[in-house]
Amino acid sequence: MELANGTGVHQFILLGFQIGQQKRFLLLIFFAILYILTLAENITIIALVHLDVHLARLPMYILLSNFSWLEMCYVSATVPRMLFDLAFPQGIISFHSCFIQFYIFFSLGDTECFFLSAMALDRYLAICHPLRYPQLMSQRSCYTLVVTCWALGFLWHVVPVVLISSLSFCGSNIIDHFLCDPGPILSLACSPLEDNTPVAYQFSMDSLVILGNLFFVVLSYGIVILTLMKTSSQTNRRKAFSTISFHLMVVTLFYGSVAGMYVAPGDEGQSHIIKVVTLFYTAITPFLNPLIYCLRNEQVKEAVGRLHKRNLTWLKRKETS
Repeated sequence: MELANGTGVHQFILLGFQIGQQKRFLLLIFFAILYILTLAENITIIALVHLDVHLARLPMYILLSNFSWLEMCYVSATVPRMLFDLAFPQGIISFHSCFIQFYIFFSLGDTECFFLSAMALDRYLAICHPLRYPQLMSQRSCYTLVVTCWALGFLWHVVPVVLISSLSFCGSNIIDHFLCDPGPILSLACSPLEDNTPVAYQFSMDSLVILGNLFFVVLSYGIVILTLMKTSSQTNRRKAFSTISFHLMVVTLFYGSVAGMYVAPGDEGQSHIIKVVTLFYTAITPFLNPLIYCLRNEQVKEAVGRLHKRNLTWLKRKETS
């Protein structure tokens, strides 16, 4: 935490988006509306799953309601701060607040990796082992899986964050980003990145959680697709393909944007590309995921119909009484 001149680093400056005032205002309005819609979508899914008795018993929707809660936390870890900096372009953030955001943001990202694997496991068991599925994925097993995803996600980045926060920082305290991302933070460290143990540890942990979960997801859905190809019933095959196609779209959006972060140029002249890619998976993807899961989902439509019918019945009873 010491600068080269001996003074301590008490705060960073998030450079954010270097654009004009009018464009800044348009971005503020757009992402404020997007943030509100994202929260509304995910709250609707959570409420629907908990209010509908049928959906509340199904493991897939228990996972989906927790995934919706995760998405709300994920988008709230970065977007409110970004909106504040768009409205008041100072970008000052304290040292500890910066690393708290770094830890929460990456922990939620890790948790999403584990949840996508849990959903892939659920579809694998449901399609490849339908007779044993009720025993293998009981409500107790499902909630144990949920707790495991949250616990692993928030334990995964404890050591990297502690190691990086203990580094010495030299020269500028300006972070060329709209959030506290480890890449721009590590570029401010005194020691060279190639000789930096926390950098190597951070990269190893990121690679392990991303590549490990991606391999598990691809393997699970690969086995599922092969099993479906052997299924004699065309109706069941079409229904199952329809379900997993939504899952695969969400997986593609998430891991595709993460891959974009790794292949994006890292030099200062291309920092805007990194910001755009980060913006996509921090704000756009959480907005799209609920639509992908529920827009053409027949069980969700049926649950909405049951809830609407229940409300109409309640209103009629209230009028007659």
